[in-house]
Amino acid sequence: MKLGKVEFCHFLQILALFLCLSGMNQAEFSRSRSKPYFQSGRTRIKRSWVWNQFFVLEEYMGTDPLYVGKLHSDVDKGDGSIKYILSGEGASSIFIIDENTGDIHATKRLDREEQAYYTLRAQALDRLTNKPVEPESEFVIKIQDINDNEPKFLDGPYTAGVPEMSPVGTSVVQVTATDADDPTYGNSARVVYSILQGQPYFSVEPKTGVIKTALPNMDREAKDQYLLVIQAKDMVGQNGGLSGTTSVTVTLTDVNDNPPRFPRRSYQYNVPESLPVASVVARIKAADADVGPNAEMEYKIVDGDGLGVFKISVDKDTQEGIITIQKELDFEAKTSYTLRIEAANMHVDPRFLSLGPFSDMTTVKIIVEDVDEPPVFTSRLYSMVVSEAAKVGTIIGTVAAHDPDASNSPVRYSIDRNTDLERYFNIDANSGVITTAKSLDRETNAVHNITVLAMESQNPAQIGRGYVAITILDINDNAPEFAMEYETTVCENAQAGQVIQKISAIDKDDPPNGHQFYFSLTTEAANNHNFTLQDNKDNTATVLTRRNGFRRQEQSVFYLPIFIVDSGSPSLSSTNTLTIRVCDCDADGIAQSCNAEAYILPAGLSTGALIAILACVLTLLVLVLLIVTMRRRKKEPLIFDEERDIRENIVRYDDEGGGEEDTEAFDMAALRNLNIIRDTKTRRDVTPEIQFLSRPTFKSIPDNVIFREFIWERLKEADMDPCAPPYDSLQTYAFEGNGSVAESLSSLDSISSNSDQNYDYLSDWGPRFKRLADMYGTGPECLYS
Repeated sequence: MKLGKVEFCHFLQILALFLCLSGMNQAEFSRSRSKPYFQSGRTRIKRSWVWNQFFVLEEYMGTDPLYVGKLHSDVDKGDGSIKYILSGEGASSIFIIDENTGDIHATKRLDREEQAYYTLRAQALDRLTNKPVEPESEFVIKIQDINDNEPKFLDGPYTAGVPEMSPVGTSVVQVTATDADDPTYGNSARVVYSILQGQPYFSVEPKTGVIKTALPNMDREAKDQYLLVIQAKDMVGQNGGLSGTTSVTVTLTDVNDNPPRFPRRSYQYNVPESLPVASVVARIKAADADVGPNAEMEYKIVDGDGLGVFKISVDKDTQEGIITIQKELDFEAKTSYTLRIEAANMHVDPRFLSLGPFSDMTTVKIIVEDVDEPPVFTSRLYSMVVSEAAKVGTIIGTVAAHDPDASNSPVRYSIDRNTDLERYFNIDANSGVITTAKSLDRETNAVHNITVLAMESQNPAQIGRGYVAITILDINDNAPEFAMEYETTVCENAQAGQVIQKISAIDKDDPPNGHQFYFSLTTEAANNHNFTLQDNKDNTATVLTRRNGFRRQEQSVFYLPIFIVDSGSPSLSSTNTLTIRVCDCDADGIAQSCNAEAYILPAGLSTGALIAILACVLTLLVLVLLIVTMRRRKKEPLIFDEERDIRENIVRYDDEGGGEEDTEAFDMAALRNLNIIRDTKTRRDVTPEIQFLSRPTFKSIPDNVIFREFIWERLKEADMDPCAPPYDSLQTYAFEGNGSVAESLSSLDSISSNSDQNYDYLSDWGPRFKRLADMYGTGPECLYS
């Protein structure tokens, strides 16, 4: 049988190891069972027992147990009187011993990577007494390693990055493979690295696994990612060694090695002159093959005649240059602008300055287009003044506007009435002169803000707006008056010269130098004997008493007219009446009671008590009226109907009636006939609002359906009919159905319907129907003809 190259190598390794072990088996280990003793001339050590040193190869694949070694005691004479036993790790389950010979075998496949050695204990026993003849001894069985594990990259696959344009030998990443075999024995765990894919761009250090660049000037813009395959092989890379692989993804990171470049040398844009300030005119962009911060750039206007009219900024997201307007454009003043714009990288790498300047220039021409513009006022805001005494038609001021276009169309003026709702002002449509249209009042509105519209006569849609602030100048047209409604009291025990009130005045006018008021009593009140007035010369006055003591029984209220004059030109005056009440005061002069009625009705009831009594009487009257009304409503029936509906009412009669022959008392046909429509009942306490349509007649259908539809119709009518009392009531119906094979047998129905049907056949139905045959038969013994 021929062996392959790999199998042959393994065989040689096992053979060499076996030869080494066979030489080691000659060494003997001895153990003293007692202390050694010495005799003159020589020393003798008593030997206990001997066995071989044990090593076992892992991964044994044979069918027979693997021989490990032999245990032997010098007490054993080979006569079978000694037996050997084994204990410890794997005893009996993995390792077995021949109790007669002491041979040890392994019964299972062993793996050094799972357990490298086993510790066991051996003992020799007397077979007859089962007593130990030697002390128990411990030994170790070591598992000998073979190359049965390939190297593994536990951290793979790997990803790494290296800057583009890096020099040769730049370290990228280090890969590491581990081998589970014994690193202290042979070359089974000695790994070397090699690159299977990724050459000639990268290389790997065989011993360390460090990946490095192998080519200079690798350009990210040409290719930005590489996939490498790295191999790790044990046995120092020799033939027969095991290997493992992993992948490494290397990404070239960007550096600023590309300057910005404009796709075009010049650009042209047209913009209307009416474009508002801060509007975007154009967007331009310089191309840069780099990415991220290396592609960030700034734009600036370096030359041209639009430096103060336009500005350029950068969009941080798109790296575009945004040209916007800084000032209003005017086609009549300038029709075009030329800008020289530069784009430059913000982060320049000095290593790549040799590649050229990292900036570029372009020219932008902006053409201003003419548009029909609205009229423009000579001023954004006009300030005017007018006296509130101005007569209607007084000229206040003039506004002016013109058409800025080359056509210079005439302008007509008007006032935006939304800003002059009361129409206080007018404007001349041609001249722009503003005049008063109504009398003005500064106290009502001191400043009027109006908007003046200027329209082109040739194009009324073009409207310009001007703003006018009209201030109303004050005149003395309001007389002074009390600053507030005073509640003045005087005590009955007041002394002469006592201050009872301090008053002040207000004036709606607004004189330039402020108000100055003068207070005095009117001519009629100047000589009264009760009160006097003192002007304090500070726009206030003081009211004082002229005599001692006041009595409420004599006079409870005094009216003091006060004359107030302002300092306007011409001055205005007014007479204001101060009401003074006489009150009963305590020792501190605080008013307690100011009602004269307390003295007039000292023995009677107070006003509060009278009001309470009157309220009680009115409440009782209301309750009586409510009770009477409710009783009257209870006596009236809710439904007025000449014929009571016997299906929904309990009717009591005091007579016995005529038995079955008495069919005149009630009309029972309505209980069974679906085709009879009841009259709509009217409630006295509810106004009918819904009119019901008559129900359709029923066709001949099964009785169960008829009953269901009958009850459903009655239930629906009871739920929806606002005229049926009460809403929560028991609805009782007596309905036999229709469509019976034997037709109706009711005598009541026969009588009420005046039926001419022949009932002679009832005589043939037997004695049970004899009574019916006598009632409905046509013979001489018939009860009815």
